[in-house]
Amino acid sequence: MQRAFVLCAVVALSECLFQVPLEKGKTARETLEEQGLWEEYRLKYPYNPMAKFEDSFAVGGESMTNDADLAYYGIISIGTPPQSFKVIFDTGSSNLWIPSIYCNSPACNNHDKFNPSTSSTFRNNGHALSIHYGTGSMTGFLGYDTVTVGGLAVKNQIIGLSETEAPFMQYMRADGILGLAYPRLAASGATPVFDNMMSENLVNQDMFSVYLSSDTQRGSVVTFGGIDPNHYSGSISWIPLSRELYWQITVDSVTVNGEVVACNGGCQAIVDTGTSLIVGPQSSISNINSKVGATNHNGDYLVNCNSIAQMPDVIFHIHGETFTIPGSAYVRQSHSYGCRTGFGNGGDNLWILGDVFIRQYYAIFSRAQNMVGLATAR
Repeated sequence: MQRAFVLCAVVALSECLFQVPLEKGKTARETLEEQGLWEEYRLKYPYNPMAKFEDSFAVGGESMTNDADLAYYGIISIGTPPQSFKVIFDTGSSNLWIPSIYCNSPACNNHDKFNPSTSSTFRNNGHALSIHYGTGSMTGFLGYDTVTVGGLAVKNQIIGLSETEAPFMQYMRADGILGLAYPRLAASGATPVFDNMMSENLVNQDMFSVYLSSDTQRGSVVTFGGIDPNHYSGSISWIPLSRELYWQITVDSVTVNGEVVACNGGCQAIVDTGTSLIVGPQSSISNINSKVGATNHNGDYLVNCNSIAQMPDVIFHIHGETFTIPGSAYVRQSHSYGCRTGFGNGGDNLWILGDVFIRQYYAIFSRAQNMVGLATAR
């Protein structure tokens, strides 16, 4: 099990970064493909990456989607004595929830479950929680306990404890979700974990950053309280948020070989660690995939695995800067399904810059300035 660690500057031990290593495990899709169940599953539970960004879900119940390609998770602990859980650090939602011992859904039975009765610091909130998925829902209740993230102990943190879970969670490695978006998005008025870190002065700077390794299963990390210069090169481009609910920014255009292929005149995009692909409107995604030589096969855009090196760059123009995604970054290889691009169909207008984008660009999320910083990952 990977352990959290702390980096402190030599000149001032108070200047510390609190880090949680992220494991890149097998995705739910890979597990289903190995079992020969993927085609049946995708028809029964169609992928809806935009579900959690619909305004109807932005208040009341939190919403998550069935992203079968999610791979990154880190370990946190809850309670006294601590109980450990694997969670997805999700900048597209705001609640923390994990399975409870009161859940008997198949999705809970193969995950670690929290036992409130064995924690001396647990308090029941008395309120129910409902989290909406693209393919179902999670129901449960709320409680308070000490949550330790990257060596930071957040006391009296409100957490969701599931009693039922949607079927797709059965195939995911992570036990639950730790949301890192704005508090206005949180279900039941819950204060997000990072907001409590800030209010309790546990972090030196009101920011966190995410590095997703593209080469190995190890090396990915989420950093609380600052920026780790070991994970990027060059300068940081600071982009103001266009909406302080998600980490939402304005994309000026998307080009391939100098031609505008999407976002002509600008569009809105959310930088989201809780989505695996780059997702956009179907017409725009179809246009991008066509320009890079991909063909649509049941919703997957397939390419020749031998042509990756010759495939054109896809360039996102954001706040006067260019962010290049080469073929080697946007093509994913599957043992069962060959090579497919990381550009997926989504909603009518909104884009999601998910892990395919973040693997190329170290992402910094500043609550102090309400900006996203992007720098070339290394």
